[in-house]
Amino acid sequence: MYVVTGGAGFIGSNLLATLEARGLGPLACIDHCDDAHKARNIAKRKSNHVIAPEQTFAFLDFQQSNIKAIFHLGAITSTTERDLVKLNEVNVRLSRALWAWCTRNDVPFIYASSAATYGDGDLGFDDDNRVEALARLKPLNPYGQSKHTFDLLVAQETAAGSSAPPAWAGLKFFNVYGANEFHKGTQASLVPQVYAKAAKGEAYPLFRSHNPAYPDGGQLRDFVFVEDCCDVMLWLMENPPNAILNLGTGKARSFLDLASAVYRAVGREPLITWRDTPEDIRHQYQYFTQARMDRLRAAGYPRPFTALEAGVAATVQKHLSQPDPYR
Repeated sequence: MYVVTGGAGFIGSNLLATLEARGLGPLACIDHCDDAHKARNIAKRKSNHVIAPEQTFAFLDFQQSNIKAIFHLGAITSTTERDLVKLNEVNVRLSRALWAWCTRNDVPFIYASSAATYGDGDLGFDDDNRVEALARLKPLNPYGQSKHTFDLLVAQETAAGSSAPPAWAGLKFFNVYGANEFHKGTQASLVPQVYAKAAKGEAYPLFRSHNPAYPDGGQLRDFVFVEDCCDVMLWLMENPPNAILNLGTGKARSFLDLASAVYRAVGREPLITWRDTPEDIRHQYQYFTQARMDRLRAAGYPRPFTALEAGVAATVQKHLSQPDPYR
């Protein structure tokens, strides 16, 4: 059995679909499915156990001898969340408890970190696992800090030679896009947000740049296709590096590039207007992210990443434009 926490969410539901497509199972989805979109994210899965998060450890203990790996993708992922108690409980304490359970029970553990741990990027995007290197990072928001806190705990424990899961990996996801994002609302990637306008021939308002180094729409991010992320996670399950690694493409593209790709995927020329970045997030805005990918490559991951235009076209044509857009 493969367990996916946050399995009804964006990356989690795509991972369940990938596991099932490759004939791997049975599958266990740990998540609340009280949102209609999240329920539909996993409605097509045939071999799912669905477990409420408050039953996580009772379920794990009961199924202990059957569990082949835990993919811990469940988290509070909103970059605007300000409840520090809730962030610590879900993103730090739960992660520590799962790490400890996998350690005690010899179960491989793959967990989601975030590129938000890098802050404004002034220190680069090097997935250096040394404690002193990680300690220099300064996340811009409480969400990024919560992910960074757990990364540091993992680095400190492994550097000290403490017990750890028999195989593990932490993944600093960059800007992931793809199917099954509807439940995220304004926190979804730009792809479904732009599609909602592009499909109707309306203009999409991108954020203006408030940094003179970047033109409007020229803010750069490392956009990575969710299906590539799933492929990497399954490869890591068989080839665990016991390290925290970046998961992007290694190639930054502009928001204008991404929005334009959505319009072209629906057969229209890009139609863009501009809006100011809200003041409450303007000082926490990442203008540039680009994953350094040499450590994942050095670990042996062999496959190329999907080009932005191809990934956007697949998302639009296979999902967003279909009567049933869920994967």
